[in-house]
Amino acid sequence: MPNLAKLQIAFKNVYVRIGAGLLLATVIGLAIYNNDVAQDTSPVVYSQNISEITGLAAQKGNLEYLMVAKPLSETPRYIYKFKNAQQLHVVKVPSTSHLSLEREVLLKNAIPYSIAKDDYLASHKAVLLDEGQDSTTVEALAFLKRHALDIAIILLLIYVLKFGIPGMGVSASVIAPDKLKGSMDDLIGMDDIKQEVLHLEDMIRNRAEYKSHNIDKPFNVMLTGPAGTGKTKLVGYLAKRLNVPLIQASGSALESGYVGGGSKALNALYRKACKQGSCIIFLDEAQTLFTPRGRGDKKWEDDTANTLLGLLDGVKSDKGAGVIWVVASNFDDASSEMDEAMLRRFSVKINFRLPNKGERTELLRSFLKRKKDGLVDWNNLDLDQVAEMTANLSPALLETVVERASMISIQEKAIIDTDLMFRAFERSTLGLTDRATTAEKDKQRERVALHELGHFFMQIDPYLRAGMTLAEVKEKSHLLKISTESVSKLGALGYVLQSGDDVSLRTLEELERDVIQLYGGVAAEELFYGARGISVGSQNDIEKATRMLNLMVNRLSMYSRSKIDYSQLKQEGSDNPTIRQVEEKSDELYSYTLGAIRDYKAVIESLKDTLLEQYVLSKDAVFALLEERRELLMAHIHVPRSASLKLCTEGTAA
Repeated sequence: MPNLAKLQIAFKNVYVRIGAGLLLATVIGLAIYNNDVAQDTSPVVYSQNISEITGLAAQKGNLEYLMVAKPLSETPRYIYKFKNAQQLHVVKVPSTSHLSLEREVLLKNAIPYSIAKDDYLASHKAVLLDEGQDSTTVEALAFLKRHALDIAIILLLIYVLKFGIPGMGVSASVIAPDKLKGSMDDLIGMDDIKQEVLHLEDMIRNRAEYKSHNIDKPFNVMLTGPAGTGKTKLVGYLAKRLNVPLIQASGSALESGYVGGGSKALNALYRKACKQGSCIIFLDEAQTLFTPRGRGDKKWEDDTANTLLGLLDGVKSDKGAGVIWVVASNFDDASSEMDEAMLRRFSVKINFRLPNKGERTELLRSFLKRKKDGLVDWNNLDLDQVAEMTANLSPALLETVVERASMISIQEKAIIDTDLMFRAFERSTLGLTDRATTAEKDKQRERVALHELGHFFMQIDPYLRAGMTLAEVKEKSHLLKISTESVSKLGALGYVLQSGDDVSLRTLEELERDVIQLYGGVAAEELFYGARGISVGSQNDIEKATRMLNLMVNRLSMYSRSKIDYSQLKQEGSDNPTIRQVEEKSDELYSYTLGAIRDYKAVIESLKDTLLEQYVLSKDAVFALLEERRELLMAHIHVPRSASLKLCTEGTAA
């Protein structure tokens, strides 16, 4: 298959030939018209005087012929010629007058006439003109009118070949370094990332030294990591420190929708950068450019990536010596498959991460310090607690939480404290909550309350069975609140809000506990309403549990001595009996959950009424109620069920 460059040249040649052919046809057509008009040499006398037609009754004996041209048009023409006369008379009349003239003058006085045929009009085009009109101009306009669409297509094709499709190219502006805001100090924490950037700055400033080590392209930089972690800001800071312009464009804009559009846009971007001399080209959201090439049937789909590969190597030439390429992606080569050739072009890779608890604390402090004095109650603001509840949030989302806190502060005319930050976090992550939706649904609210309490007790179940005190359990628990308010964003009539955990490497025991906690809600419904009383409110919990069990059994083979990814074997068509293993493990974990929840039935029933009355119970309120019911709680907790479940021990063989 020819490459894209040859394909474009072929298209261009076809377009040029079509255009030349149509333009030639235009010239030939006009020449033919001019020749036809030139054949009509009789002098023509034009008139709009109707009396000339009425006067023909007295001169009909001297009349050589009379014709009516275009009798059904808005302006019919009467064409007549007298015997032994050179002039041809053309009288233009309105269509309404023609009917009267035909009836009252021609027919009444028996004046012979005929309808002018097309061949006569073709050889006597002047008869259809008005006095003072140029036949060449009229015919040219008529020709253009008939071929307006053809000519418009030619002009559009010529424009596209030269400039591309409007709106389909990359919209990129050059930002001068003095227009860039912020500094490296704005990146709170992230010392490891800032150190990498400083190293990159040193490479750029001391290029000659790196060239002595045969490193001639230290300017292709790849930034990866979750959205909102500061990749875009960091590029602006780097351009400002280096005092070079920044050209920023979106990688998604390269998907132009027509063959060669992305390649053309990239080349235009590169030419703009070369005119600046030293500058940074920043392609944001460029993950599609890193997908492996050659996977699709349409080979030209890889052209944009191929063009970028060539331009990244362009720093070897003097033309692009001052151009620094920086691309950002929300994925990296560890989490998704990327094109090896593309990855090799980037000698510098900086992986951004989510802030840890200490960094979240400092980020929140920095955002809140920007507010005027008196708007934040620092004495009643526990930032460590807020940082704990905002686990796994990016700096951008943390700033959103602070902004939401300011909005609530303005609306309620309140000072920002821990409680207000908590509500801002809830509003940012969950959305609006509403009591009115469930206020009059007593039966549903009771079911929701039991369901959510089931989740909570199965979350603290392992700690209680390990013999921990309630104070120790409270310290371990990630609970923030239990609510029977509806959440439109989630489509739920209640929820248990918990803080996250910075540790993402979860063990088999922790994953099983997560599944048990998810099953806690449906198990509570079965406990109080029977097996046939389970509602569809458990749908989301069951979907999450299924995904986790699939991960544990199929993808990680946690219950098998053979550590393989069964899902890949299934994709390749091999026999995969792991659905049965997922069902067995699900049955085992749910049976444990149902048995364990029975131990808490009396306590759940005791807490249910308080939850229904108050709609919401905070973590402090829940554990205060448990302290009051300590004896009732501990009296029903029997043997450690984790032993029967064999948590942390070998599971059934796959």
